[in-house]
Amino acid sequence: MAMTLGYWDIRGLAHAIRLLLEYTGAHYEEKLYTMGDAPDYDRSQWLSEKFKLGLDFPNVGAGLGVVGRGGVSSISPLAQRLGTRAFCSALGLLRSALPASLSMLARSLWTRDCVGLVWARALPYLIDGAHRLTQSNAILRYLARKHNLCGETEEERIRIDILENQVIDTRRSLAWMCYSPDFEKLKPEYLKGLPDTVKQYSQFLGKRPWFAGDEITYVDFLAYDALDRLRIFQPTSLDAFPNLKDFIKRFEGLKNISAYMKSSHYLRHPMYLKNAVWGNK
Repeated sequence: MAMTLGYWDIRGLAHAIRLLLEYTGAHYEEKLYTMGDAPDYDRSQWLSEKFKLGLDFPNVGAGLGVVGRGGVSSISPLAQRLGTRAFCSALGLLRSALPASLSMLARSLWTRDCVGLVWARALPYLIDGAHRLTQSNAILRYLARKHNLCGETEEERIRIDILENQVIDTRRSLAWMCYSPDFEKLKPEYLKGLPDTVKQYSQFLGKRPWFAGDEITYVDFLAYDALDRLRIFQPTSLDAFPNLKDFIKRFEGLKNISAYMKSSHYLRHPMYLKNAVWGNK
């Protein structure tokens, strides 16, 4: 029986999962959900069935929401439940918890009109027979265990754990900005710090062929996704780092990956949902 991967009809959090499925030659099919156009950004395709699939944690937000002082948008279920004032208070707590590197992005959420973003965590999901998984990295680790792609030594597993979480931070900081109504104001500061971010990936990879060591692991699929996003956003971002460019070339040269990227069902764009300021096409 084929596995089913459910997600929006975008790249988003499913990209590394799709790459891993293709690399391992898995038999799977996709259930793609489409968000409606502005101003409502209708999500009924997903909302109408998310409680019918037997999934754990299906109701942790189902899209990025925007709430303003004039009212709460229909695309923010958390804001609808809390109300505007409580939602703004929650954003204040979120702002104080964010790392210093995201401080300006956090400030963009705390405008006088209380514009906020709510992360989508209900999708993707994977159904594999009796196993039903949510959370993108849980899905990746599940697939990796099936194909022995979780590292062989403790040192490799430590490197995997570190990089997995670093990729989360990298993707999140880019997404916060791209969904922010202050995108153009935030972009210069983001670009200013981008070389240091990429440099750390380069230093971590070093002379290794793959990020954990000599053999590919599931974290390389995450790293490829993150680095590819950065070079899409800023095409010259990897130019000063030959080892990262070699990593990209090595990854894209894998037989199954190369075939997938040439196929009609390869989905590199859009990166984000329709309510993003950048990357929505």
